[in-house]
Amino acid sequence: MAKDALPEPKRRNKTLSVSDALSGALDPVLKKRGFAGRDIIAQWRHIAPPPFDQTTLPDKLSWPRSNHGAEGATLYLRCAPGQALFAQHEAPAIAAAVNRYFGYVLVNDVRLSAEPFTPGSGQKVQKPYQPSQSELAKVGKATEMVEDDDLREALRTLGLALSRRSNMKKQ
Repeated sequence: MAKDALPEPKRRNKTLSVSDALSGALDPVLKKRGFAGRDIIAQWRHIAPPPFDQTTLPDKLSWPRSNHGAEGATLYLRCAPGQALFAQHEAPAIAAAVNRYFGYVLVNDVRLSAEPFTPGSGQKVQKPYQPSQSELAKVGKATEMVEDDDLREALRTLGLALSRRSNMKKQ
């Protein structure tokens, strides 16, 4: 082996989840926002009571500046338009839900953040699909030889879904 040659990189023969792979990149950013870990952000839909699981997002945790131990942080939430008053009114219930999830008094107060609410990939509304007569005939002809009614209906549904998918790719 030549002196100038680099050693072989160590191979990891295992798969990693995206969250594990990105943890090193996200943790410093989250620590600047007051979060010790990703749990409160990643599990917000399970932590927050309805409807706040859909209309709010945690923005940052602000810890008190006392030397007498952590008394609980202030959680700042981003709210959807029109939900701020409701979220502020229900702040004690949100704080109780967070504390119940973690098992100790993590959040003492809940306030609203000035940052705008930007939901992630929310539920997308799909238009109902109306297959054309030619598609119905084509799928019907392909499934007419199947004797079992349930299987024939399942195959017909699959065939219509696949024809819709191919039509969307053409457009």
